[in-house]
Amino acid sequence: MDTHSRLRQLMAERGWTAYRLSKESGLSESTLASIFKRNTVPSIATLEAVCSAFGISLAQFFAESDMVELTPELKELFDNWVSLAPEQKQAVLQMLRMMNLK
Repeated sequence: MDTHSRLRQLMAERGWTAYRLSKESGLSESTLASIFKRNTVPSIATLEAVCSAFGISLAQFFAESDMVELTPELKELFDNWVSLAPEQKQAVLQMLRMMNLK
């Protein structure tokens, strides 16, 4: 998906107009008009402002599918997971499965 299509998709998902995106991102309406009407490619700084307004990262903007952002707790879990021996990983998985039984 190209940058313009992605911008329009994100705006449509939120029901935003170019005016609303301008207000939320701090970008001028003329900057956004230039992107949409003249088909110019936005700068990285412009995309960062847009992503901030949408509450997403640049990686999420360009991702082809849904991305999962790691919370600090998940990052700690994964960081510790990689250092476990195979038997320890199996024990952790078994414990998690037991905890999820209802």
